[in-house]
Order: sequence, then C-alpha cells, then structure tokens
Amino acid sequence: MPYEVMLSGFLFSGHPIGGYSSAYLYGNCENGVQSGGRIVYVRLFSLIALVVLIIACINFMNLSTAKASRRQKEVGAALGVTLLTGFLSGSYPAFYLSRFKPASVLKGQVKNSFGEVLARKGLVVFQFGISLVLIVAVAVIYQQIDYAQSKNLGYDKANVLYFDKEGKVSETPDDFLAAIKKIPGIVSASAVQQNMIGSGASTYGIEWPGKSDKDLIDFSVRTVDYGMIETLGISMKEGRSFSKDFGTENSKLIFNETAIKVMSLKDPIGQPVKMWGEEKTIIGVVKDFHIASLHEPIPPMVFMCQPEATSMVMAKIEAGREKATIEALQQFYQTYNPGYVLNFKFLDDTYQALYVSEQRISKLSRYFAGLAILISCLGLFGLAAFTAEQRTKEIGIRKVLGASVGSVVALLSKEFLKMVLIALVFATPLAWFLMEKWLSGFAYHIEIQWWTFAMAGLAAVVIAFLTVGYQSVKAAVANPVKSLRSE
Repeated sequence: MPYEVMLSGFLFSGHPIGGYSSAYLYGNCENGVQSGGRIVYVRLFSLIALVVLIIACINFMNLSTAKASRRQKEVGAALGVTLLTGFLSGSYPAFYLSRFKPASVLKGQVKNSFGEVLARKGLVVFQFGISLVLIVAVAVIYQQIDYAQSKNLGYDKANVLYFDKEGKVSETPDDFLAAIKKIPGIVSASAVQQNMIGSGASTYGIEWPGKSDKDLIDFSVRTVDYGMIETLGISMKEGRSFSKDFGTENSKLIFNETAIKVMSLKDPIGQPVKMWGEEKTIIGVVKDFHIASLHEPIPPMVFMCQPEATSMVMAKIEAGREKATIEALQQFYQTYNPGYVLNFKFLDDTYQALYVSEQRISKLSRYFAGLAILISCLGLFGLAAFTAEQRTKEIGIRKVLGASVGSVVALLSKEFLKMVLIALVFATPLAWFLMEKWLSGFAYHIEIQWWTFAMAGLAAVVIAFLTVGYQSVKAAVANPVKSLRSE
C-alpha cells in the first residue's frame, strides 16, 4: 500500500520496498485514489496483439473461403472436412465448405452469394481499418513525444549537470561553489535541496491574507542556494531573486505564477505570508516552468533560500566545451574531495527519462502497425491473385476487344481501393477517439491535425494499390490466347 509521511512540514509519498513492482505498474494516483499506471500500456498492447492475431485469422478465413469454389468437387466426395479443420481461424472456412450440397457441387451449380461476397469485403475493410488506426496512432504518439521534448519548459535544462554533496563538499559548500565557478567552461553553479525535476517535497503549511479555511492547497517546495534560479535560467515575472546583497534571505519567499493565481493575490511583492507558522515575505514571482512530465499540470510552487539545507550541486556548462569542462571538473573534484568519485548526471537526461514509457509505446506502436499492415497486405495480395485468376477469361476477352493494360489494371484495382477508402471512413472517427483518449493523459498535449488522417489514408491507399497493382498488371499483360484456349 502507498504511504505518506510528513517530515519537518514536507509531504513525501512512496511505496514500501516490497511493492516496487506493483508501484511501477499501478503507481498512478488521482486525489489519493489509485487510477492505474503502466499496467494500462500492458493491457493496451495485449489488446493490440490480439487484434493483429484476429487480422491474421481473417486472412486465413478470407483466402480459404475464396478458394472454396476451386475445391467444390473435393468437398462433395469428402463431407468430413469439418472434422479435419481447426477450431479457431479454420472453423469458418470449415463450416463454409461443409454446407455445400454434394449434388449441386458435383454439377458445378454452387456460386458465391451476395452475402458471402459482402462478408469477405467486410473482413478486408476491417483489416485495413485496424491498420489505419495503428498508422494514426504511430503518427500522433510521435508528434506528442516530439512536442514534449521540444517544448519550452520555462527553464534551460541543456548542459546542466548535478551531483550530490559528499565529504568536504558538504562541509565547505561555499568554498567549493566559488572554486568550480572559476573552472573554464562552467557558466554558473549553485545548490538545491533536491532535483528540480520530479514531484519532490510539498506542503500544505502556507497561509496568506484572505485565505479561507476551505483552501487546502499543496505547494511544491524547492529549497535553494543563492544563484539557483539564475543557473537554470528561470525567468522572473516580477520582483527579484534571492541575493546576498540583501543579507540573509531565510525569511523571504519566491512563488511561481500558478501559486499566486491560486492564492488570488494582487500585487504580491512585499505581501506577508506564513510558512509553517513563521512570518515570511514575498520578494518575487517566477514564470511558470515544468518540474515534471507533461502528464502533470504545473503545481503551485514556493522557493525558500536556505543554503545550509541544500544537498545537491548544479552547474551550467558552456555549450561546445562539455568534454574539456567535465574533465577539468573531475580533476578538481579528486583534488578537493579525495576519496570520493564525482558521480554526476545531466538534467536533460533526467527529463528524457520521464518519457521512457512513451518511447517504448512509440517503438511498439511502429512494430504493431508494420505487422498489421504486412498481414493485411498479404491477405489483399492473395485475394487479388484469386480474383485475377477467376476473371482470367473475362480479361482475355476484354483485351481481344481492345482494352488497354491500364484499363484492365483499373478494373481489377478499383474494387479493392474502394474497400480501403471505406475502411478510412470508418477508421477515422475511431482513431480520433482513441488518440484523444490517450492524449487526455497529458496536461499539455498537441491537437490532432486533419493532415494526420489524410497522411494515413494516403499511405493505406498507396500500399493497397501497390499490393493489388502487381497482380493486376500481371493479369493485364498475360497472353489472351492462353486464357481463351479452353473456350
């Protein structure tokens, strides 16, 4: 079960050690209630895998029933075919074949009914409909991930590395920060109590003028050293940042825009507030920035300046000088802090890690879409080959009467292309609904554009035309003498 503990006014949430696997799959909570997690993706791809399997079974049923007319006599000597046919994908062809009347079969009087042809076409429409949905899904997921990676987060995460204070660094942090700022290539450096990315510490213990007893607002808390806001390039909306020029700043606070909005404060600079019962003063307001993934809305946030409470160093490195600067920093660290190894991470890598699940979804979606399209094309290829074979004599007569290769190709292709277009009509609203549902999991997301569906439809039409076109051209260029020889 999840647990929550309050330490020195901070609220921390987590899961017992033994429940990490469950937390990974079921860790999402909304208003304190479990609302899912990565298990949603497990179920989603299990469903997609099932759909792809169904598509493959549809191919078997379609091609088996299409070939049934060529095996009518065999079925009329062998009524026990149903006992030898598989009970899954083979069950439908088995029933289809076994219902033929032996007398009619042997006389060659069995023809496909309109309903049977319609059902076969419906299966093709279903196959390509699923493929179109997956193509749209791949496009939308790619766009959302690209949006998340390129969106202006409100701070500069590029070339920012961070590491824990250890040994002498934690004993003399001011001297260490002053020293590394002199290393060529280090633009600025400061310290923070914990990583800026992530939910981190939070508190309900803030009071302000006009606060109602009903106002229960959870503020994300960041404890920083002087210069931390500047190191990350966070913009000030009004007021000022923490500065040693004003002496100790322990009684001063900086809020973000969202916090000021939820507090309904006008002219916040200089306003008195209480934090955990202590009198504080607002000296600045920073513009909103994202501390978590785009799944989550920007929370109300408060900065406190307590250098002695910080535990992590952050340093901004000049672009283009990363390798030389890091080597120089490592050499200095070994000298300054003997016995300790500089274990650092980059802030942008930490941010990218927030989207590991989405990256996996994107990759799996491409695989599933490719597999579904391939299987659908195999089925379409087989049906096109069978159709061309059934209409061999018709094609021969048309060619004798002067039909061109192009007209024959168009004749054989248009029916299949119609099915793909029908699939597009039915698949578009379904794809839109499913992807809107997926995007609703992000507090900040793209808007699905019309051209996404146009691109998916065009891709499906081109793929279908190439698949069917090969068989159509093959039939169109065949010698009509051979096809009419038996007449």
